[in-house]
Amino acid sequence: MSNNSNALTPQEVQQAVDFLKTKVDFPLQLAIVLGSGLGSLADLVKNPTFVPFKQVPNFPVSTVSGHSGQFIFGFIGDVSVALMQGRVHYYEGYHASKVSMGVRVFASLGIKHVLLTNAAGGVNLDFQPGNIMLIEDHINMMSNNPLIGPHFEEWGVRFVDMGDVYDTKLRNLIKSTAKEINVGLKNGIYACMSGPSYETAAEVKMLRTIGVDAAGMSTVPEAIVARQSGMKVMAMSLITNLGAGMVDEDISHDDVMKIAAKSYPDLVKLIENIILELDKEF
Repeated sequence: MSNNSNALTPQEVQQAVDFLKTKVDFPLQLAIVLGSGLGSLADLVKNPTFVPFKQVPNFPVSTVSGHSGQFIFGFIGDVSVALMQGRVHYYEGYHASKVSMGVRVFASLGIKHVLLTNAAGGVNLDFQPGNIMLIEDHINMMSNNPLIGPHFEEWGVRFVDMGDVYDTKLRNLIKSTAKEINVGLKNGIYACMSGPSYETAAEVKMLRTIGVDAAGMSTVPEAIVARQSGMKVMAMSLITNLGAGMVDEDISHDDVMKIAAKSYPDLVKLIENIILELDKEF
């Protein structure tokens, strides 16, 4: 377990928020976190303001290829958005609470809705690389939790109810939007592993046995923190590979990136249209 002395504090979050408020002078409606290889979604943003993570006080910096490491503020359609182009992961050595600092910052900026995206490995035997999966629920296999450590009342309750972490109404909106625009959409359970090694064939078999459809190394810490913060959460995985034991060839990060680049047009189309629908809700 990580040392609590490295846990995130309200003061650190507030310093980051105060800095970002000097860059953004309009209210923000939607936050989006972009997973591995999905950074091109940032091209949707009109009148963008770019703020590298390394400029933001106390903010952890991504060390992973495919994660640019910057905030982007602007508009998609008429909806004001805050994007994280890249994220940090638990396996990079950060305290679990710092992995989800971006969501803490978004919540402190007054954002009420967050869309989390990731690249994930398919565990479901019916999945293929390039599929998009709507996350309906998750299983935390990290052996850690971003809420471990000191509790701060201003962040929400200590014992967070996770019964509907991925908002049912928003999941239904995403399903109906995908159907309307004819984008194929799978639905399933996501497991978050600590990484950075990929799962063994035995682990993939175990995950399938307990009902997992896709596995990755992110998103769950952010979803937990967003839930504690009172945000409404949506999440989708782009299936970029199949798990060990499901195919003969080895899995590599380069392959993940290639599939993400090839498959992202459908995800971009879906997210654009989700935002159009959300605009009616705001």
